[in-house]
Amino acid sequence: MADESSPDKRLVYDVPEAGALLGLGRNASYEAAKRGDIPTIRIGKLLRVPKVAFDQMLTRGNSE
Repeated sequence: MADESSPDKRLVYDVPEAGALLGLGRNASYEAAKRGDIPTIRIGKLLRVPKVAFDQMLTRGNSE
């Protein structure tokens, strides 16, 4: 049985994880999220990156 926390099963990333997928460090990831370059949602005090929105952002970036 697959681990539910594996990256392909999760619905959200934290900001540093999403940034790392783009080759960014922690601070650069939060700056990109602040600028809106990385799509985010807030859940209470937590800032998360929805996997679907992140994947769509990457797809749009390739088609422009």
